[in-house]
Amino acid sequence: MAELKQTNTIVHPRYGCAIGAAYTVAAIPGGVPIANCGPGCVDKQYFALSGSNGFQGSGELIGDNVESVVKEYRKQGYNIVFADTAGFKGNNLRGHEIVVKSIIDQFVGDFKGRRRKTLINLWAEVPYFNTFWRGDTAELKRVLEGAGFEVNVLFGPQSGGIDEWKRIPRASFNLVVSPWVGVGIAKHLEQKYGQPYLHIPVLPIGEEATSAFLRQVVEFAGIDPQKSERFIAREAHEYYYYLEHFADFFAEYWFGLPSKFATVGDSAYNIALTKFLADQVGLVPVKQIITDNPPEKQRSRIAELYHSLTEGVDAEAIFLEDGYLIEQALRETDFGSGVPLILGSSWEKDVAAERKGLLLEVGTPVTEEVVINRSYIGYRGALTLLEKIYTSTVGGK
Repeated sequence: MAELKQTNTIVHPRYGCAIGAAYTVAAIPGGVPIANCGPGCVDKQYFALSGSNGFQGSGELIGDNVESVVKEYRKQGYNIVFADTAGFKGNNLRGHEIVVKSIIDQFVGDFKGRRRKTLINLWAEVPYFNTFWRGDTAELKRVLEGAGFEVNVLFGPQSGGIDEWKRIPRASFNLVVSPWVGVGIAKHLEQKYGQPYLHIPVLPIGEEATSAFLRQVVEFAGIDPQKSERFIAREAHEYYYYLEHFADFFAEYWFGLPSKFATVGDSAYNIALTKFLADQVGLVPVKQIITDNPPEKQRSRIAELYHSLTEGVDAEAIFLEDGYLIEQALRETDFGSGVPLILGSSWEKDVAAERKGLLLEVGTPVTEEVVINRSYIGYRGALTLLEKIYTSTVGGK
């Protein structure tokens, strides 16, 4: 591929600025974000993270001089949290961590009670930014509860709201399921409450990955594995029933099926999708573009994950944020003689059409899908992912 040079501006942005952390608050049941910025700034965050990203819906207040207002109410005993998420602080993923830490320090506060052995805090996808966060959170909670845990998910309809946030210190440990987002939160909690944390960098997709994920969490927690093994057996039986029937189509309908694919998106979904399609479906990864601007110190560790996708198959991840450079990279990608499969965002629509390829919108922004509670992870989400990919091969979008 020809050398691509990054300028000081980008087109087709795939994340918001730190002000977008308002949607971290909006994802907490009963939470109301008050943004100290111009209405235009918040409006742009709405369209980037919600309105033009699966049409997820939300609302918020725009205030002025929020810190001074908050101080007055806090003096009167109201639990209002202040977080400094100016746009120059970074993107909305960094803003998410800033807001979460502020809530922990200013609202959850100190704790000296006893922990519950089976209670864990889950830190995974960033609300609203990850288009499928609601469904994915529900699936992670479902499988972890099936394995014998109680789970504080903290965001979305599965959360108990402020009461659940107050339970954060009671958890026996923090579970981070993400390449890098959330690790800073877990380290903060370790320092504040002495809570250990387990970092699993790849979201589990499919039976093999999800079962291994649950066994790793159970082993770390030191709980009896009997319940989790019974749950895994039931889920595996159902999963392979559906997969067996899908295999009839996969083996016979050979015309127009893709054999090589590219992924364009945030690091969490990028590695998870790449690993599943390479390891469990047998597709060949040819271009993996990470778009969420991870911290420089994390990039080598993230890139290393692509060198252990499955036996004999690895890939090289590249970090690009500029839509122009991303399109150039996809234009130069060799998909062989088969139909190109691109898992990306709505920004890749034109280049996918140009390459006569299939596009599955899996990350910000998603402008041509309405997303309610769909999931692409775990046992059930993997089957939905296969449906979406292969529906596109038989005449669907």
